[in-house]
Amino acid sequence: MKQGSTLFLKIAVILIGIPVLALCIFFVPAIGNFAAELYPDSSYIKYLVFLDLYLAAIPFYFALFQAFKLLTYIDKNNAFSELSVRALKMIKYCGIAISFVIAVGMPLYYLIAEKDDAPGLILIGLVIIFASIVIAVFAAVLQKLLKDAIDIKSENDLTV
Repeated sequence: MKQGSTLFLKIAVILIGIPVLALCIFFVPAIGNFAAELYPDSSYIKYLVFLDLYLAAIPFYFALFQAFKLLTYIDKNNAFSELSVRALKMIKYCGIAISFVIAVGMPLYYLIAEKDDAPGLILIGLVIIFASIVIAVFAAVLQKLLKDAIDIKSENDLTV
């Protein structure tokens, strides 16, 4: 397969990572400082916001890296390999991890939204959780299909 066939998808993976990096650099500190202003007697809340959002960014970027590796396997005609199954498995685990980290931090966001009267913050958290779960389920389905296809291929190779 030509390397240019997945070039668009590789560029898309990179372009997905850039805005999230910008959010981590500029928006997360602003949210943490805002939370510290809302609760001046609990200055540690700022660091809890940092911890939760930066912990969620780690599996996000790891999943992007795995998606990039999967596209590289497709370029090298290794789409039906255990490496591809492993990459999909890691993407599934990353989606679950992102959902878990954001769900653990939801009480914190509830406190911020309650004090600031901004229910949209909770809605954003729920959308992130839902999207991560959808990606994890989709990766799990693809992983199972790919594993079954590899098993059928190896059976046919042994038969012939």
